[in-house]
Amino acid sequence: MRFTTAIVAAILQLAAAIANPTNVEKRASCTLTSFSDLASVKSSCTTITVGNLAVPAGQTLDFSGLISGTKIIFTGTVTFGYVEWEGPLVTVGGSKITITGSPGHLFNGNGASWWDGLGGNGGKIKPKFFAARLTDSTVTGLNIKNTPRNCFSVNKCTNLTIDSVIFDNRDGDVTNGGHNTDAFNVGSSTGITINNATVYNQDDCLAVNSGENIVFSNNYCSGGHGVSIGSVGGRTDNIVKNVTISDTSIVNSDNGVRIKTVYNATGSVSDITYSGITLLNIAKYGIVIQQDYENGSPTGTPTAGVPITGLTLKSVKGTVASSGTNIYILCASCSNFSWSGVSVTGGKKSTKCQGVPSGVSC
Repeated sequence: MRFTTAIVAAILQLAAAIANPTNVEKRASCTLTSFSDLASVKSSCTTITVGNLAVPAGQTLDFSGLISGTKIIFTGTVTFGYVEWEGPLVTVGGSKITITGSPGHLFNGNGASWWDGLGGNGGKIKPKFFAARLTDSTVTGLNIKNTPRNCFSVNKCTNLTIDSVIFDNRDGDVTNGGHNTDAFNVGSSTGITINNATVYNQDDCLAVNSGENIVFSNNYCSGGHGVSIGSVGGRTDNIVKNVTISDTSIVNSDNGVRIKTVYNATGSVSDITYSGITLLNIAKYGIVIQQDYENGSPTGTPTAGVPITGLTLKSVKGTVASSGTNIYILCASCSNFSWSGVSVTGGKKSTKCQGVPSGVSC
């Protein structure tokens, strides 16, 4: 059999592809500035630069299913059209993904189009912003402004680091403005590290609903509901274990340190550490631990189905407004608490504490 030069070249190319199949799927760097190019770019490029980009109403900037090792670099302004829907506006999924924001870039969530003061409790249907489904990945330096409601939903992630994110929802600090604008919701995830974030919002700066081996450090939280474990209970996964929250400032917020478990639910909260926490001008509770939580209307009667064990507070200091309460503990099953260097002043002393563990003052 005789082989032409073209046939020989084709055979050699096929052999090379079989020997190194990643060369088939991994192509040159791409720049994304048109939403219509999203599908082809994410399926074929391992370095994606996102410039100025308009995401149509009711559509997700969908970077799920990325090629392992993909890098996404945001350089321009990403905007989102308005329609009532659940979202998310952005989703990213894959393994060994690196997401970076370059100086001058911005995600503008157009939140004012949705805000009505009700968040997820009624009114307009508002999209969540950023759904992460990542393994062995990093998110660094993103600038996010005016999300309709929750910002980062970290769900079913493993070994994810989020660093130096700025989340600015201060425009929502108006009547009928932003609500349920949680910065970081963590669920069913392990090995999550969130460092050096700057957050201005109207709900929890951090809310760990379930997961383990979570670190939240060197962060600044302003205007929201505090740095929270919970609410825990009433979901498919209701276990929170081994969480460290350190060297963080919580200012001009409703609450400071907060643990909330759901009334009449089951689950567990264990091995939680708050250390090096600075509180300033907290409106309601400097430290609040409650086992009676229901959305918007705690019952006042704690239940023991989600026990809280192994809580360490070390060097938690600061001030509460005179109309607020320094410390409030409402427990049915709280044990093995260790507090040292806790000094929260300026507010009232609670007369409603129950089930306070030994060694702790309420």
